[in-house]
Amino acid sequence: MINVLFSGNEKVFDGVLTCMLSIFKRTDTTEPFRFYVFTMDISRIKPEYTAISDEMINFLDKVSKKYNKDNQVIKVDVTDLYDKEFAHCPNEGAYCSPYTLLRLFADLVADIPEKLLYLDVDIMFNRDIRLLYDIDVSDYEYAAARDHYGKFFLNPNYINAGVLLFNMTKIKETGLLEKARQLIKTKKLLFADQDAVYQSTTKKLMLPQKFNDQKFLKKETIVRHFSKRLFWTPYPHTDNIKQWHIDKMHKRFKYHQFDDILNEYLDLKKEFENDKIKENYYE
Repeated sequence: MINVLFSGNEKVFDGVLTCMLSIFKRTDTTEPFRFYVFTMDISRIKPEYTAISDEMINFLDKVSKKYNKDNQVIKVDVTDLYDKEFAHCPNEGAYCSPYTLLRLFADLVADIPEKLLYLDVDIMFNRDIRLLYDIDVSDYEYAAARDHYGKFFLNPNYINAGVLLFNMTKIKETGLLEKARQLIKTKKLLFADQDAVYQSTTKKLMLPQKFNDQKFLKKETIVRHFSKRLFWTPYPHTDNIKQWHIDKMHKRFKYHQFDDILNEYLDLKKEFENDKIKENYYE
């Protein structure tokens, strides 16, 4: 079983769907996948901060089973954990959203497997996921690649937490996530969860940039991470182009390597929306 973790609310649907499809279409394996989606309701902060719907999870599960009947998409509501650990903490206004903090509960959720690949949803696999997942992390808490900007401005080995191959056994031994949660609760951090993981690490395996490339898409790239980027032309500015921003991605990056995936995504998105219209009609 290949175990993958996402986190977020309903806004991650497009990312989870496109990322899943990239995994299915770029991986040649009969081994099934189990996708966990950590979610929560903290609408006290913003009305849109509600848990991802069961309808979305069921649809994602249905899509996954088209590729292998043993694939699963599992919703894990961690609202109670969040309220207990992080409610009103200094990092609730995290740089992205409080949902970035949810990966820090992986050691507290029952039945989480020993090996777990955490992925941000703005990620596409360009090559087989097993090139990443099969890396031996038995002597490490996790494996990660360097952050594209952080390696220059913060530390040469500063990680990007958008791709983390967790060894949950070692993490529980060292208390990595427990230490990270304590930092989140007590200290305002610039990059919240990412800083907390980095500062709490005992032993990590540094991966080449091809396992989490936040700027380029090369032939050897395994994971293309569509994180916020600095552009110099026509003037210095940042932009946050995601893989589901298809026209913008084509125009800015000139990427067409993912067109087969994104075409299927568009068809499935339309199918999901049509299903919702039918359900509303018959209610």
